[in-house]
Amino acid sequence: MFSLEHRDAGSKARAGSVMTDHGTIRTPVFMPVGTQGTVKAVQQRELIEIDAQIILSNTYHLALRPGPAVLEQAGGLHRFMQWHRPILTDSGGYQVFSLTELRKIDHDGVTFRSHIDGSRHRFTPAGVIDMQRSIGSDIMMILDECPPADCGYEYARRSHELTLQWAREAREHLERSRPRYDHAQAAFGIVQGNVFEDLRAMSAHGLMELDFDGYAIGGLAVGEPADVMYHITDWVTDILPAERPRYLMGVGTPVNIVESIARGVDMFDCVMPTRNGRNAMVFTREGPLTIKKERYLDDQRPIDEECECTVCRTFTRSYICHLFRAKEILALQLASVHNLAFYLGLTRDARNAILNDQFSVWKDAFIDRYLAEKAE
Repeated sequence: MFSLEHRDAGSKARAGSVMTDHGTIRTPVFMPVGTQGTVKAVQQRELIEIDAQIILSNTYHLALRPGPAVLEQAGGLHRFMQWHRPILTDSGGYQVFSLTELRKIDHDGVTFRSHIDGSRHRFTPAGVIDMQRSIGSDIMMILDECPPADCGYEYARRSHELTLQWAREAREHLERSRPRYDHAQAAFGIVQGNVFEDLRAMSAHGLMELDFDGYAIGGLAVGEPADVMYHITDWVTDILPAERPRYLMGVGTPVNIVESIARGVDMFDCVMPTRNGRNAMVFTREGPLTIKKERYLDDQRPIDEECECTVCRTFTRSYICHLFRAKEILALQLASVHNLAFYLGLTRDARNAILNDQFSVWKDAFIDRYLAEKAE
């Protein structure tokens, strides 16, 4: 499934390819988040135009609506949403465990009430695999427990042990079940253990014994300091096998991403490009801008003069500022498309730098420029 093509000479950064039946994913890669079978405010044709190689959807949300019956009738999520490139589905564990007052955990799974209508549902390791069989994603994530950042050692230890138990059950069920549609499905385990090195090591080694197709690092970017996130990421990638893809879940800012690539991560997802875009924050190589500020009303430049996306080739800061101030829906679309193009371009540039053994120089130059003090 994964081919490691090149290691950067001056860091742990790596370039590779993840092969799926819906296409090959060149890494490092950013995955736009399409939680409910859509990337908010962005059409599928626009994702193709900006060369999104893969998107992420969420098992929890798709299980609640439209539900497995509708997805199976459609022939899976690819056909349902008319997206014919790869899809990764999160297990929904993070969403379930964020419902603190609406869920109950036991050794066999978790029972929870829908945030939509209060209806009762249950997730088990096998059931989450079955739901992802109905979705038909190319990469399935196993069910895990994502503990809060400040949970303490004992909670983190119990959580890691439960996640590993569920991983064993999911692995057994994977062997018994088969894809519903005409393409293969890979499965990734999720390394947990909070900020504790010994727990992370035990989690990683336990999952590696189960021989998953790839490995994710979960439970970071949930409130811990950035330097702690980087340290734990570095620690875990030293343990994980070089011949399998590594996915850092839910991360993050542009700086988080390039720093994590330097620590050996291949795959990323985050709602930041689209969520921030809908709230008038746009990303540029000179740092982020709040585009609805009055000062941009007479700015006839594109959002980012070095960006080649359709938004930057067509529209000015002035026009997009006007759209936000006038509360026009098009503003949300243009800002979201540009931000995704920025993130996708960032990981493409990182890949090119790795292939040329220039990643460390490129990374430092990018961060220096992005974080330079500027008057907004």
